Amino acid sequence: MGRKDSVNALVKRGVSEGDATKLVDAGYNVSRLKDTSYEDLEKVLGKRADGVASILKIEKKESRKGRQKKVSAKEEKKTEERTVEEIKEKPAFGEQDINGKLNYFAEGKLPVRITEKLAKALMDRDVDDAKIEMIAKEAVIEYEKAKVDAGEAVGIIAAQSIGEPGTQMTMRTFHYAGVAEINVTLGLPRLIEIFDARQKPATPMTTIYLEEEINRDSEAAKKIASQIEVTTLIDIADLSIDVANMRINVIPKVRRMRERDIDTETMLERIKKVRGVEAKMDGDMIVISLTQPSYLRLQGVIDSIRDLKIKGIDGIRRVIVRSENEGFVLYTEGSNFKEIMQIDGIDKTRTTTNDIEEMGEVLGIEAARNAIINEAYSTLREQGLVVDMRHIMLVSDLMTFDGDIRAVGRHGIAGEKPSVLARAAFELTVDHLLEAGIKGSVDELRGVSENIVVGKPINLGTGGVKLIFRGKEGEE
Repeated sequence: MGRKDSVNALVKRGVSEGDATKLVDAGYNVSRLKDTSYEDLEKVLGKRADGVASILKIEKKESRKGRQKKVSAKEEKKTEERTVEEIKEKPAFGEQDINGKLNYFAEGKLPVRITEKLAKALMDRDVDDAKIEMIAKEAVIEYEKAKVDAGEAVGIIAAQSIGEPGTQMTMRTFHYAGVAEINVTLGLPRLIEIFDARQKPATPMTTIYLEEEINRDSEAAKKIASQIEVTTLIDIADLSIDVANMRINVIPKVRRMRERDIDTETMLERIKKVRGVEAKMDGDMIVISLTQPSYLRLQGVIDSIRDLKIKGIDGIRRVIVRSENEGFVLYTEGSNFKEIMQIDGIDKTRTTTNDIEEMGEVLGIEAARNAIINEAYSTLREQGLVVDMRHIMLVSDLMTFDGDIRAVGRHGIAGEKPSVLARAAFELTVDHLLEAGIKGSVDELRGVSENIVVGKPINLGTGGVKLIFRGKEGEE
């Protein structure tokens, strides 16, 4: 057995990689350690010998001097009088040792995440090796039960598990989490949006969390909200037409401008960028005149500059600031995730949008996959429907595994199946069969749908098992 194999063998039994490397470098392997004394182990590992000895079940023997020494009756009595509290105050081993023992007793059959969770839960409990062994073995039994059997039709089960609860969902649009000002599509329409991979959701929305330093500061939250929300000219000024002088007067609303942190100079600069007009200050108001005056053009200009953007991020029509347990949270009507992520003061690790395409463009395909899972799961849960996360994960993986977000329907996964009969069984039956006949396509009957169409057993479940009988030589 090579050095690397010896280290791996010890790691599988629960020994840390560092300790295993030291032992192998000192000339020990699994078989030799069975006959090793605690003293030899201590020479190699020092203080860490205790933990490794408990994992490998190496007994700590007393020295000759220790065996000769007798404990006096007084000392024995003192030991017996130790309280339970004193014993509990000094744990026998730490989380790492429990984790190692769980791995050892489970024979490496449990995932790391499960053993870590178990070790954390057992840290504050009074458990000995026998109990840890029992827990590890029970965990292995439950884990094996939870595994999918080989040849299981997981796709059909996932479709059934999501589709059946979908028949109980409502068709309405609800207010989002008590925010009366923002409507968000929920229920069945939202689920269809997610699995159809729509480019834009009907009601895009971004949930913005603030950094820990400012998430309790209402003024900072309002300031960030004013940076994000689109402010148009009509929001912060009154407009009037001076027909006699062929000009438009813009009268600023001082209080509104102060609330949105906008000054007159910013407003003037934005107006000057409009083609075909000239703008200048006249006292407290801005006067707009045309480079080519006409009454018809005057009316057209006032209609266009009403919705002129002075400040904010395109696509964000409204921002609601709410005080929640973790501080102030901003909810936007509309979404522009790329621009929002560049604002200083927001927590970029928690800020999300319900626009899955945007999540994919800004944060990558893995983020889009997680967004599909979270959005679909929360949509079902909001309706009181509980679907196992793994079914949704399977659909999400299928939608994103090739690096793009694909719809489940005929414009995506179902329409891209290599089998002609599978595509025909889904939608547009005549079109698919006619096209296949013209091209001379061949169906290799490898999937589920096409085998059912022609009446053959599918390659799953009992159909995935082939039995061969070989008799004795000379038998017919």
